[in-house]
Amino acid sequence: MAGLAESGSNPDVDLLYDINGLAKDAPHWFDRAVEYVGEYGLLLASVLLVVWCWWSVRRRGGEHAAGSVAALVWAPLAAGIAVLVNVPIRGFVERPRPFRDHQGLDVLVSGKTDFSFVSDHATITMAMGVALFVANRRFGLAGIAVALLEGFCRVYMGVHYPTDVVGGFALGTAVALLLSPMAMALLTPVVKAVEGTAWGAWLVRGRGQRGAEAVVAEARGEERASVEERDLAA
Repeated sequence: MAGLAESGSNPDVDLLYDINGLAKDAPHWFDRAVEYVGEYGLLLASVLLVVWCWWSVRRRGGEHAAGSVAALVWAPLAAGIAVLVNVPIRGFVERPRPFRDHQGLDVLVSGKTDFSFVSDHATITMAMGVALFVANRRFGLAGIAVALLEGFCRVYMGVHYPTDVVGGFALGTAVALLLSPMAMALLTPVVKAVEGTAWGAWLVRGRGQRGAEAVVAEARGEERASVEERDLAA
């Protein structure tokens, strides 16, 4: 992998220069904005999408609420597992950051001394996006779009090759999808157990949903009692 990066005719390197070259022509304030967004903002956006989806699922409630919430719990867990899987991959490949082997890059973030392949940021955002897609397609598509933008920003900032980003996307997708059945089998019973507690019901269904169910149950109970009274009177 490092050998590929040394070739100036490599499409990976050419694309790196093309995308990073946009930073040289952009205003200084725009580069600073991309630096913040690519380093922190899009990670936060992925988390906020999961929270927003949870709030939407919680408000709707329903009999499948526990399964939906379990799928949302899997999103950050998938991202964390994917990053852990990336640790030995980075140590095995040992690909230097692009600015160490190539001159003339406009590096927007300093202090990057670890290896380049694969991109943690691309891995995290794509794992969360794909796991979110499993739970909710609309929010999942937004999460995947965030991941794609994150990948572009990492190359724009001069800290990753395009193939670092593609590798991160592949790793995040693989972990989120391949481990999803096992994760759901483990998480769904846990969420259902939590749902039976006072605070757990609020987290999974919301107070309004639980209150509505209580009213319906009470009304049905009163109806049954009324029928029984009529039967006794008869």
